[in-house]
Amino acid sequence: MEKITNVEFYKHNVGTLELKLIEKVLRSLFLTTGSYVDELEEALRIYLNAKYVVGLTSCTAALHLACIAAGVKTDSEVITTPMSFVATANSIIMAGGIPVFVDVEKDTGNIDADLIERAITKKTRAIMPVHLYGQMVDMKKILSIAKKHKLAVIEDAAHALEAQRDGINPGQRSFGACFSFYATKSITSAEGGAFSTNIKEAAKLVKKLRSHGITSELAQRIRTGLTTYDVDVLGWKYNMDNIQAALLIPQVKRIEKHLKARERIAQIYRKGFSEVRIDMPREYKNSKHGRHIFPIWVNPKKRDKILEYINNHGVGAVINYPSIHLFSYYRQRFGYKEGAFPNAERIAEREISLPLYPKLKNNEIDYVVEVVSKAIKV
Repeated sequence: MEKITNVEFYKHNVGTLELKLIEKVLRSLFLTTGSYVDELEEALRIYLNAKYVVGLTSCTAALHLACIAAGVKTDSEVITTPMSFVATANSIIMAGGIPVFVDVEKDTGNIDADLIERAITKKTRAIMPVHLYGQMVDMKKILSIAKKHKLAVIEDAAHALEAQRDGINPGQRSFGACFSFYATKSITSAEGGAFSTNIKEAAKLVKKLRSHGITSELAQRIRTGLTTYDVDVLGWKYNMDNIQAALLIPQVKRIEKHLKARERIAQIYRKGFSEVRIDMPREYKNSKHGRHIFPIWVNPKKRDKILEYINNHGVGAVINYPSIHLFSYYRQRFGYKEGAFPNAERIAEREISLPLYPKLKNNEIDYVVEVVSKAIKV
């Protein structure tokens, strides 16, 4: 058997079908937002069991426009988590709002729903939970709180395209959910995102906002014979193009197949690491895990040495994530200090993300387990 000495952190699944569809787009007249984007939106709509999906340039764009569509304005407060990629909180600020952090569950990293209600004020307009690592938060509890206080719920589902909890898909009962098709996501167009919702007005507004606020995009005008358009709201340049959509369309058909492959790898990891007593997040019952990231939690005093050992032995590993509130910008603007959200900070000090993608071979999986198991003894 081939001796393994190097395992990349991630390898995408773009293949022949995607290349053929890209070539078809490139040989066509229309490269920007058009019929391929429509086709992708319909495929995702069916997969997510949603009424509407809008293709965008990133999950950040989706979060930003969802905030606008939900009525977030200057000085509106949006309750969210510090344990996420910084785009989550940035999108709130981009919409003019103020991110209000609450701490996370110490054994999952997901926002602690029991802390949300006490953070609500007269300025609160929305709640933005993050389905961290691929596990959905307690949407039933969060939606109940939101209904009581008449708040919108905008789900950051960048990690959770495939996830379910208590029979609920992302975006199914909330104002909407936002998805990422970044380079390391389970389906990818290098950069890209989408917004799903069951609210017709929300989808219509997000679609308008993605293209400068114009009342009809070019493809729509060509299709319907319109010769001009109006602008009745300030929008942005966030529209997905046909090239991005062509990369994604074949991948949508393989979502469940690739999830099954990642699930198998995750179970091998969990068994291997439990034998050497490496901490891992608790996994919810009545839940379908999206398996976007495989995190381990190690001794914070040894984390950097452990990560260095893993990388030096050819295994790609990264940190997901530093706590948002301790970034310089957030410290300086909002006055956050260490100790504000101890569970999030503790996870940020301990976390290491390991390779998790369908192209991993059995000997590569075994090598990751071997290297990590040795690393914790450093």
